[in-house]
Amino acid sequence: MPDGQAPSSDQDTTRPLSWALPWLAKAGKPWRPPSLAPWLESSRDSYAATAYGDVLDRSVHAYAAHFTGGLSPLGLWLAFADWATHLAVSPGKQMQLRVKGVRKALRYIAWLESATQDPENCERCIEPLPQDKRFSSPAWQTWPFNAVSQSFLLTQQWWHNATRGVRGVDAQNEAITTFTTRQILDMLSPSNIPWLNPDVMQATLTSGGGNLAKGFQNFVEDWERQAGGHPPIGAEMFPVGERVAVTPGQVVFRNRLIELIQYAPTTKKVRPEPVFITPAWIMKYYILDLSPENSLVKYLTDQGFTVFMISWKNPDPEDRDLGLDNYLDLGCRAGLEAVRKICGGKKVHAVGYCLGGTLLSIAAAAMRREAGDQLASLSFFAAQSDFKEAGELTLFVNESQLALLEDVMWEQGFLDTGQMAGAFQILRSNDLVFSRNMRTYLMGERDPMTDMMAWNADGTRMPYRMHLEYLRHLFLNNDLAEGRLKVDGKAVFLSDIRTPIFAVGTEHDHIAPWPSAFKMHRLTDAEVTFVLASGGHNGGIVSEPGREGRHYRLLTKPHDAPHLDPATWYNTAAFEEGSWWPAWVDWLSAHSGDPADPPKPGGGIEDYKPVMAAPGQYVLQR
Repeated sequence: MPDGQAPSSDQDTTRPLSWALPWLAKAGKPWRPPSLAPWLESSRDSYAATAYGDVLDRSVHAYAAHFTGGLSPLGLWLAFADWATHLAVSPGKQMQLRVKGVRKALRYIAWLESATQDPENCERCIEPLPQDKRFSSPAWQTWPFNAVSQSFLLTQQWWHNATRGVRGVDAQNEAITTFTTRQILDMLSPSNIPWLNPDVMQATLTSGGGNLAKGFQNFVEDWERQAGGHPPIGAEMFPVGERVAVTPGQVVFRNRLIELIQYAPTTKKVRPEPVFITPAWIMKYYILDLSPENSLVKYLTDQGFTVFMISWKNPDPEDRDLGLDNYLDLGCRAGLEAVRKICGGKKVHAVGYCLGGTLLSIAAAAMRREAGDQLASLSFFAAQSDFKEAGELTLFVNESQLALLEDVMWEQGFLDTGQMAGAFQILRSNDLVFSRNMRTYLMGERDPMTDMMAWNADGTRMPYRMHLEYLRHLFLNNDLAEGRLKVDGKAVFLSDIRTPIFAVGTEHDHIAPWPSAFKMHRLTDAEVTFVLASGGHNGGIVSEPGREGRHYRLLTKPHDAPHLDPATWYNTAAFEEGSWWPAWVDWLSAHSGDPADPPKPGGGIEDYKPVMAAPGQYVLQR
């Protein structure tokens, strides 16, 4: 075979491949496989492709959130999958549920027999929970509506047992499953079905269907107002600055985030230490200055205190990058600095309500032990600093839910008022959703508007960055209580607080449960006076003297005294009838100096010259 000629297919190819050597020699170097580097380099994702993918994902999620009410369907699915999977491999739990179901059925059948024979003297088969008022009407005790309500309550109790106590289920997934199942059952309650509700049926017969016609009219009116972004009917009766938020005062400081209101004194002499109130930034400040008869601000000024209040700006899309540091610096710190200068450097009674209390605790801890030079006392109203057991609101705080909220706010720049209100309303759906809808749309009756209801409808927005930071750092990771939260690059520790504390929790708080607010005892190294007041998150705080049905428990723990658990504290604390406001004023007075002349508006300082009269400009922003 000639040199350089490859063998034909019928030639012997088993001999050494000497014929290929000339080819390799011509190549000048040994043969190597081609390099993949250029291909790999060209296959890397470009910045544009990555950004486009992120924008696409966020946009799809934000769009989907409009149909899910801001709730993550995947989070719910995973929770139910966890529960259902573990229940499927728990034959013992299944057996218990079957036994419970049979026992409830037999008990119900026996009750039916007694109810048909002697309906007047027959006791209920099952009693509703104390807070469940759906079947309290006497009409529900008549046949056949009593049979319907008792069947429903037994079914609801069985499902509660079914969703709890399944071995291996994650604690949060169990809570989500129980909560969601309860919401579904509440929605299907016979009290919400016209032909199963005796009160609705009686009203329909009496009025010839007029209640349903009026209810439909109410529905159309509410839908039009909601679609147009208008407040509910009756809210116009409480205009801000005319019927509510009318305590006289002046805006003495304003920056990008807050207006600081200094209220006019009503006594000739005042305590030298001013009261500085930081409300939550997710609400309008005038919850503490409603009508004159239930205004905490007016009550304090009448008791001889100089009062300052932060009014938060209602953020716009351009405020999307305002974060926790901004709310600390431009809000709590800037306000405190202004108050001290206006009052001649006097110590301050600092007060925080709800998340405003959380922000105040961060500011106080950031001051380290030097806080004693600036603060005369700290008061926290329905505020939490440890969010590990923050109630059912934490059911909406997990990675799946936060990712969805993040995408919604990324698109809008903020979380809208309606999106926030929905999460709070669903916690008390029986009272705030289903019972209200039944009265308004089935009975044709509207609840009379009150100042607190009008305030509740006057919502605020939440900037993108701030909402995410406090949900992740506080609710999800609990960084403040565990010493990981940093301010000015340094970790803050609540145990550094030495200032005397007055903390208030409320008995029926679904947002800041009182055992969670009670943790202030072990988080700080200070004297803590804790009050457990009747009422809920707002109604328990707005508890003016003279209001009927009010009571509270109070106990002071010195900073070096042994700690008590909530149950022991509850059984030890003194029970008192009436409002807790006078007890707080007495406590403030005990930590104050002798009365002196009140400071001038703005202290006569040019930088704090009054800008306008209270309630200011920010509270009017929609």
